[in-house]
Amino acid sequence: MPVITNINDLKRIYERRVPRMFYDYCESGSWTEQTFRENTSDFDQLRLRQRVAVDMSGRSTASQMIGQDVAMPVALAPVGLTGMQHADGEIKAAKAARDFGVPFTLSTMSINSIEDVAEATGAPFWFQLYTMRDQDYVSRLIQRAKDANCSALVITLDLQILGQRHKDLKNGLSAPPKLTLKTMANLATKWSWGLEMLRAQRREFGNIVGHVEGISDASSLGAWTAEQFDPSLDWNKVAKLKEQWGGKVILKGILDAEDAKMALKVGADAIIVSNHGGRQLDGALSSIAALPSILDAVGDQVEVHLDSGIRSGQDVLKALAMGAKGTFIGRAFVYGLGAMGQKGVTTALEVIHRELDTTMALCGETQVTDLGRHNLLVPQDFGGVWQS
Repeated sequence: MPVITNINDLKRIYERRVPRMFYDYCESGSWTEQTFRENTSDFDQLRLRQRVAVDMSGRSTASQMIGQDVAMPVALAPVGLTGMQHADGEIKAAKAARDFGVPFTLSTMSINSIEDVAEATGAPFWFQLYTMRDQDYVSRLIQRAKDANCSALVITLDLQILGQRHKDLKNGLSAPPKLTLKTMANLATKWSWGLEMLRAQRREFGNIVGHVEGISDASSLGAWTAEQFDPSLDWNKVAKLKEQWGGKVILKGILDAEDAKMALKVGADAIIVSNHGGRQLDGALSSIAALPSILDAVGDQVEVHLDSGIRSGQDVLKALAMGAKGTFIGRAFVYGLGAMGQKGVTTALEVIHRELDTTMALCGETQVTDLGRHNLLVPQDFGGVWQS
């Protein structure tokens, strides 16, 4: 068992173990990948204020996200194709999150279905919705999430049109992988992944196959999904989806203060400042750089979370100190999942928790809920001074 001290240790194991197309799917952004890179590098601009001679005993990272008690304000973000990173990946990640005491969010484009995860975990989780042209399918998908006792609906707003990700096109990304000569040569070096995948409960998109008329395999699925993302999604449709759900709604993909105000207007319970991990509009601001203007726009009228770029507990602390009430990790938990399955996700959470707890103490704080701008040194021009 290797000694894991940080998330990058898991990433190195993950890269060795998982087929190239799924590694590239996780570890890439759109076009030039500028936003993908700056999501992480912009955290480095924020400095921490060290405080000493403070009683550091009795520390707690416990908090709440949309009224739900959490062991730390970190949720597992919705990640498509998680079940291709490791056999039954969504189930394993959901179990790790449940046992650790943080929320798990299941993607519409998951391999394990809503029902698979609900049956395997026996605990509420959050469900992420992509809006599709097929409104009957969307309505049934929402009802399935209700029936599975999902405790929140996360509506993704920034994928009406797919940003181009060069690596996915060049790799011929599919689930399961298409057996080309290039793919087979790579799979031959990933035999442990392949053996586990042979025993997997599913190897196709579980929320779609068998739930849409005419979709029975990956070949027909590819054509369907290419045409199904709804480019006409607007705030009126968002409001109708919220009404249809009838429970707590989180809106994901907010990167502009005006959109944050609109999310507030439609009654979102929380918004997620996110640029889809740098996988959509390349050249957009990093999430951490966009966070201050959004907080200025909505204040404490709606709970603000941050996604994209978090790779450590220190990143979590910086986001919270800047004003976010919660954070999401995607790649960080996928590295652990691909490296070591459920144990790897738990290890990723343990690493982030340990870093958060230790950094909090060295900043002179004992309660994660007390973090604020007083714990940071922020450059005067952080986020830039931009004209529109």
